[in-house]
Amino acid sequence: MIQQQLTVELEAGLQARQAASFVQEANSFMSDIFIEKETKHINAKSIMGVMSLAISSGESITLTTDGEDEQQAIEKLSKFLTSK
Repeated sequence: MIQQQLTVELEAGLQARQAASFVQEANSFMSDIFIEKETKHINAKSIMGVMSLAISSGESITLTTDGEDEQQAIEKLSKFLTSK
């Protein structure tokens, strides 16, 4: 299991289109992937879960990956969330 705390730098945050792209990317990995924001902990492969967090640009989250491709998943997904 790998955990990484990061600040979302997407201009529009993780809303609608960006959330859909993120979930699609997360689903390309076999590992379990989770996002934590404050007290909420959701499955990052669920569009409804990701949308429910309403993550804005500049917010801090914790990204967790667990599985056989966890390293590749954390690298690619954290890059997605921190690119402007």
